[in-house]
Amino acid sequence: MKTIQKTAIALAASGLFATAAFAQTAPAAPEAPEASPVTANVTLTNDYRYRGITQTNYMPAVQGGFDYAHESGLYIGNWNSTISWISDQNPVGTSAPLEMDFYAGFKKELIAPGFASDFGVLQYYYPAKGFSSSFMQNPNSTELYAAQNFTFGPVTGFVKLSYAVTTLFGIPNSSGSMYPDLTLNYDTGFWGLSANGHIGYQYIAGQPNTTTGYGTTPKNISYTDWKLGMTKDFGGGLSAQVSYISTNANPTWYQTGGNQTTWAGRGGANFSVTKTF
Repeated sequence: MKTIQKTAIALAASGLFATAAFAQTAPAAPEAPEASPVTANVTLTNDYRYRGITQTNYMPAVQGGFDYAHESGLYIGNWNSTISWISDQNPVGTSAPLEMDFYAGFKKELIAPGFASDFGVLQYYYPAKGFSSSFMQNPNSTELYAAQNFTFGPVTGFVKLSYAVTTLFGIPNSSGSMYPDLTLNYDTGFWGLSANGHIGYQYIAGQPNTTTGYGTTPKNISYTDWKLGMTKDFGGGLSAQVSYISTNANPTWYQTGGNQTTWAGRGGANFSVTKTF
């Protein structure tokens, strides 16, 4: 009996030492690979809304872009979307099916963790053929922007101000237009769902030279837009969102469609699916 006990004890001790030796000599777990400074994204949406105004006459759009972010905080990127609003306003001989955005800036947590400040410049470019309009100028536009991101527990978001240093999307005399906006996101902690809210005010500087019967005050084509929705994170860079978007934009000015009789800022549901790489 003692011999059996001694043998058992010896085997146990041998196993213990072997385990300890293995733990000491086992290779360390590999470090997680560093995140790539280059990311890309592709989106499918039922309606491209920009500041509440449809850019596709309430039709679907394909969107995508890429970004390069340096560890210093400097970044550069490009984003593109199919559109129809320029051709809708100039249906005879005009081809402008694409919006191309080019931007660069600096984004860094200058205040505290979770509070990134963002400063940059954004160029909207619309490759168009046969563009001609009796009142609308070249739609290409340039904006400067400054944003402050914030995090308070499950709530994240940002406040932002965009300032047009050129005429804004072809509206005459509109240099100096501004767009302050606020975006909020609330992580519910349930099933990857987040609640989203957005409100912005598009101030149009100057008075466009049109024959549509507008008065002399520029406020008649400025407007407020808002959005309420939910986002679902499926993991692996895949997400989907559903929201309700609306504006109080003047329906006489903001029109779309081939005959320019459809209000471009009416309320409606918006759906999209995005894959980030």
